[in-house]
Amino acid sequence: MRTNRTTPVLALAAVALALAGCETMSEREKGTAQGAAIGALAGAVLSSATGGKAGTGAVAGAAVGAIAGNLWSKRMEEKRVAMEQATAGTGIEVAKTPDNQLKVNVPSDLSFATGRADLNPSLRPVLDQFAKGLDQSTMVRVVGHTDSTGSDAVNDPLSLARARTVRDYLEDRGVPAARLEIAGRGSREPVADNATDAGRAKNRRVEIFLREPAA
Repeated sequence: MRTNRTTPVLALAAVALALAGCETMSEREKGTAQGAAIGALAGAVLSSATGGKAGTGAVAGAAVGAIAGNLWSKRMEEKRVAMEQATAGTGIEVAKTPDNQLKVNVPSDLSFATGRADLNPSLRPVLDQFAKGLDQSTMVRVVGHTDSTGSDAVNDPLSLARARTVRDYLEDRGVPAARLEIAGRGSREPVADNATDAGRAKNRRVEIFLREPAA
C-alpha cells in the first residue's frame, strides 16, 4: 500500500496556521507561524513536482518561510507601534490588515467637514508626525470615503479630493510623490449604518495604508 507522504506536511501547515491565529502570540510570532505554514506547503508542492521528497521540501520551505514571516512582521510591527504612539489620544485607529499592510483610519471629526475637502487644522500635526515616522521604502496609499448623503456624482469626486488633499500635505512634508497613491471610494464602502448620524460620521473618513514595496 502506497503511503501519502504529503499528509504530515499538511498536518505541519495546519498546526502552524492554527498557531498564527492564537490571540496570545505577538504579531512577530504570528508572522513566523504564517510564514512557516506557507513555506511548508510551497516547499512540499515544489519538491513533489520535481521528484523530490515532499517532507524534505516542506522542512526547508518552512524554515525559509518562518524567517521571511518573522522579518516582515517585525518591520511592520515597529511601524504600527510608532504610528500608535504618534496618534495616541486622537481617535485615529491603527491596525494591521490580513495582507500585512498597516491601516490608519482617520475619522471625520479629525479630517474634513461635511461636504468639504480642505484639511481640518486638527489633522495637520497628526500628519506631521505621520510623515516623520515613514522610512525611505514605505509606500503610502490614501483612500477617501463619504457617507451616503448625496449622489455618486458628488461623493465620488469629493472622496478623491479628500485623498488628494492628504497626499499633497504629506508630499509637502517630504514624502516623495512616487511613494504616494490615492483613491476615492465615494459611499460604496461603509463601515457603519448610514441611517444614523453616528454611522454617517464613521463613514466619512480617510484611510491611509502603508506597505513595503514589492520585491
